[in-house]
Amino acid sequence: MLAFDRLPRAGLQLSERSYQDIRDATRSDRYQIDVAQRHRRRSRLSQSHPIHSDREFDVTSALTLPSGSPLASSPPEPPPGAAPLPYDLDQLLALRTPDLVATRRHIHAHPELSGHEFATAALIVAELSAAGLEPRLLPKGNGVVCDIGDRPTGPVIALRADIDALPLTDAKDVPYRSTVDGVCHACGHDVHTTVLLGTGLLLARLAVQGGLDGRVRLIFQPAEETVPSGAPEVIAAGGLTDVAEIYALHCAPQLAAGTVGVRSGPLTAAADTIEVHLTGAGGHTARPHLTADLVYALGRVVVDVPGLLTRRMDPRSALSLVWGAVHAGTAPNAIPSDGFVRGTVRTLSRDAWREAPALLPELVREVLVGTGAKADVRYSRGFPPVHNEERATATISAAAARVLGPDRVLPAEISMGSEDFSFYLDHVPGAMIRLGTGDPDSNVRLDTHHPGFDVDERAIGYGVRVLTQTALAALAGGRTAVPYDREADR
Repeated sequence: MLAFDRLPRAGLQLSERSYQDIRDATRSDRYQIDVAQRHRRRSRLSQSHPIHSDREFDVTSALTLPSGSPLASSPPEPPPGAAPLPYDLDQLLALRTPDLVATRRHIHAHPELSGHEFATAALIVAELSAAGLEPRLLPKGNGVVCDIGDRPTGPVIALRADIDALPLTDAKDVPYRSTVDGVCHACGHDVHTTVLLGTGLLLARLAVQGGLDGRVRLIFQPAEETVPSGAPEVIAAGGLTDVAEIYALHCAPQLAAGTVGVRSGPLTAAADTIEVHLTGAGGHTARPHLTADLVYALGRVVVDVPGLLTRRMDPRSALSLVWGAVHAGTAPNAIPSDGFVRGTVRTLSRDAWREAPALLPELVREVLVGTGAKADVRYSRGFPPVHNEERATATISAAAARVLGPDRVLPAEISMGSEDFSFYLDHVPGAMIRLGTGDPDSNVRLDTHHPGFDVDERAIGYGVRVLTQTALAALAGGRTAVPYDREADR
């Protein structure tokens, strides 16, 4: 039994309605107020985008699509060159698209920092419960896991989305900009969440019709943006129990909406942090020979340690050490007695990642020989590298090619950024892909973690199509959960 299976349903009542009865076409034009009313009373955006009282509650104008928007009318057809989803799911997706866009905008306007995603989790539970599913909160109440399908046989395929926001101020001048000072969804997790919700709603329809050859587990994970992160919490709560494969996608503004980037093998790097704190005798800059000359010693660490690293590691490992902060002293004529330097260590190699915590303190001590300074090295683990398994990558690549068109599946570049999806891949095979979110008609595409980051919302429907087809293909593949030797896939 999963840890979250023993938890109460957080006071939410399961809907007795079938999924087919949740929403019909005559109600879809009211999506802009339904979402806000269901999930947050007196929802506000900002003083510059005031809300208007329409019903019992005040609701946000963020949920209204501008006239002429390509999303204002439901997209009736798959992309050119693509095959339709099975079981007439394209029609259901077209019907649900306005609601999904509204949900994304609501989440975007009400972001929550890592570890505090309680309202977001409640929204997810409400949406899945309304579809006749039985979501469960994670032990802390800020994440959600939900199984779709109840067949005792067949594989279990997991799909994961992260739901937390970043501590950045939203710089966009849009109706749905963040209403929380200093917090915004600048990494696209609102899109990840919405895509997985949409996928769950489509798969719920199939489950009712008996169209799932196993179970699909939706994982809405908190705290991807912090260390320690939320993935180990999900795993500890039993989130991967019986799972045969796991899949995820991540927003990629460099790619146009309607395309995806796929890569087998290394996709993102491991990322750790290192802090070197030096102490030694201080004194007058006129008499450095009577001191440890701490600033000089720090300079040795800053310059020589990265250089030595390239000579002490296999050059194919590509271990990168970049300093981001250095501090010592305040006066120009006084040698300080303490100082520090902080940086990040990144690599695509598991072997190098294992060696780094022991090697770097050794290199620091070597470069300080003769300076008289003493070092306290604090090395903190972050995330392992994301290494996509070959078979899982082939599954999601073929699924994307089917529902988007073969020419829309592009090679993904390796990123030296990090992603805690890697923790899941230590336990089960899987793959993460890049979901194009850039406006195809614009050359201005701000990167993730930029305060002005936004997406072409047509990417939501494309993401739902890809994850839905991936889940069905993986279930049809019939792989069962077995002890996974991640090293054998390298």
